[in-house]
Formats: sequence, C-alpha cells, structure tokens
Amino acid sequence: MEDEVVRIAKKMDKMVQKKNAAGALDLLKELKNIPMTLELLQEMASDELKEMRKNLTKEAIREHQMAKTGTQTDLFTCGKCKKKNCTYTQVQTRSADEPMTTFVVCNECGNRWKFC
Repeated sequence: MEDEVVRIAKKMDKMVQKKNAAGALDLLKELKNIPMTLELLQEMASDELKEMRKNLTKEAIREHQMAKTGTQTDLFTCGKCKKKNCTYTQVQTRSADEPMTTFVVCNECGNRWKFC
C-alpha cells in the first residue's frame, strides 16, 4: 500500500508542476480509495522532514510561551542563560493589600519565572 501511495504522490507532483488540474483531480480520487491514516503518512515522511517537523513544533511552542506584552528591561538576570534581556509584566494575583506578582520571561532562552 505504501508503494501505491508513493506512486500516486509522485504523479500528483508532476500534475501540479504541469498545472494539469484534471489529472490531479483524478489522482485525488484514486487516493481517496486507499485507506490511510495520519500515522501512515507521518511514518512515510523522510527523516529530514520528521526532524524539521519536530524543530518547528518546538519553536512554535517556545514562541507561544514567550511574553506577547510587557516591558523589556535589563533589570533582571536569567538564572538559566545569565543574560539580562528580559520582558516582565506585573499582575495583581492576590488581594489588593498584597503586592503585585511579577512575571519575567528571558527573551534569549525563553526561561520564565515569577516573584512577589
């Protein structure tokens, strides 16, 4: 079955390069009849593609966790990379008579910490 999928994928690539929409649609119909799972498609990916996917996933998670708002400062030193390029935000997480909580993110390595 994998050989069949690879054969169809190569044909599809040629059809797309030649801008042959009718041929590409025929191949898609052929693919529709082959039982495939996402796992099968991921297994068929080259090692290079798997590594790229892994790195992109790591980067997307890191970017998502980085502070989107806040104030950039050099007042804090990161405990992980020892650099002073940080962004911080202050939030009132407890009652009004308690001090604000400061959340700090290192812009170099993504390390996060908080203090009151």
